[in-house]
Amino acid sequence: MSASMPTPPAAGFIAGIGMDLIRVDRIERALARHGDRFAERVLGAEEMLKFRARRERDFQRGVRFLATRFAAKEAFSKAIGLGMRMPMAWNRVQTLNAPGGRPVLVIAPALADWYAARFGAAHVSITDESDMAAAYVIVEQRSHP
Repeated sequence: MSASMPTPPAAGFIAGIGMDLIRVDRIERALARHGDRFAERVLGAEEMLKFRARRERDFQRGVRFLATRFAAKEAFSKAIGLGMRMPMAWNRVQTLNAPGGRPVLVIAPALADWYAARFGAAHVSITDESDMAAAYVIVEQRSHP
């Protein structure tokens, strides 16, 4: 290749990084103010089932679950450079768990084509304490054939 045409990056190179830190009481207040409508706006269908099950067992555990998923969506939207504007929307990416428990991002069909044309694998890490929740997302560059 000539000097004017750079070699496309290989898969595994970082295309974007996003991080979000949120106070759990902010999510708790939004949930108190808007009820399940808030959770339904933020969570995907599978996340919503897990949220309800966790909240039923322990209200605070449910709130922390919602807070970590909120943070993951914010971090993902930053990593892909869109923020919360189309085609990104709250419920178009879910943070679910692989069989061993590792969190994984699942992108809904409404965002998947846009994402696949620009990026490769996405990685997420989430954590929470009683008062804070955080998420960190790395998206890789798309591999070129």
